[in-house]
Amino acid sequence: MRLAKPHKYRAKPCVIDGIRFASQAEGARYQELKLLLRAGKIHSVIVQAIFPIKINDIEVGKYIADFTYFEAGSDRRIVEDVKGVITPLFRFKQKCVEAQYGIQINIVKMKGASHGRRRSTKR
Repeated sequence: MRLAKPHKYRAKPCVIDGIRFASQAEGARYQELKLLLRAGKIHSVIVQAIFPIKINDIEVGKYIADFTYFEAGSDRRIVEDVKGVITPLFRFKQKCVEAQYGIQINIVKMKGASHGRRRSTKR
């Protein structure tokens, strides 16, 4: 029997509503977004939206956002990524996607995910 290899950054996956999240912090943010959705403060939540990264019309990679949604009364798409560790590869993909799609990726750092505390940063 082979034991599962631990995650590089000690993230513990979880499943909520049949959706697998890479970390408990990501799952906690999903639960917060569900509350905001029910309260009518946001709409059109998409989990793990894929953004192809293209150079000269050739797909060279992809970025998978943790969450995208719209604030109530707004047509501006909000893209979020829950991060414990910001890697150079993430920063590169972030810059590519922001330039290609004209969006801003909000980095959400969850503190004490089981307690629901969070801090959002914008680069």
